[in-house]
Amino acid sequence: MRVRIATTAAGLTAFTLLAVPACSTDITRAKTNTASSARAEKPAGAAQNNAPLSSASLETRLLDESDLGSGYLRKPGRLSRHDDIAVVGCPALNDLGGDAATGGSLTFPRKAKATFTYAGGSNSEVTEELYSDSAAKLSDGISRIFDAMTGCPTYQVIAGGTAIDMASQKLTAPRQLGDEQWSQLLTFSTGGQNTVVKQTAIRDGSMLLIVSGSPALVDRHLDKALAKATATS
Repeated sequence: MRVRIATTAAGLTAFTLLAVPACSTDITRAKTNTASSARAEKPAGAAQNNAPLSSASLETRLLDESDLGSGYLRKPGRLSRHDDIAVVGCPALNDLGGDAATGGSLTFPRKAKATFTYAGGSNSEVTEELYSDSAAKLSDGISRIFDAMTGCPTYQVIAGGTAIDMASQKLTAPRQLGDEQWSQLLTFSTGGQNTVVKQTAIRDGSMLLIVSGSPALVDRHLDKALAKATATS
């Protein structure tokens, strides 16, 4: 099955942010048990308002260079290039259908995104994405794609004629953050070179935070990204 996805400008190749389920308006299933358990451990100061936020509001909640510290530079937004993609060896991803891979970002209408390069490491980047919608839609959308990707330890992606060997590993996300958590480690192998990308997603009420990139940078900035995203003032 061939689908079209956007090749991101973050240098992580076409599949780095494939966690892009097209969430229809009739999704109503929420992860109520997990959310109820995690909510009891929600850190003080986290946002309590579950009304979806506008894209403009989400933009103000993204990290910036002053939050990250010296050595970081924000990359300008670029138009995405769409390539034909063939997924080989992962039926779960194929079962999601073409709508599961229709861009470099989730299809929720309320969103904001920023990518930063870090001078302290070779090819080190970190990308923050924020989305806002009902808790049920956010939970179902991100769960389906994470479950599919981590359910296939190895598979292959054919992107624009280039074969990319993929390996995925489910990680334990920090349970003390937000209402629900997901995390995975992706290894891209092509042309004799390997690229390792960590991706962690946190849902807090009606907001979804995804931090992707160099594993060390994701771990370093995840807490502060969530704190700023859920700040009430």
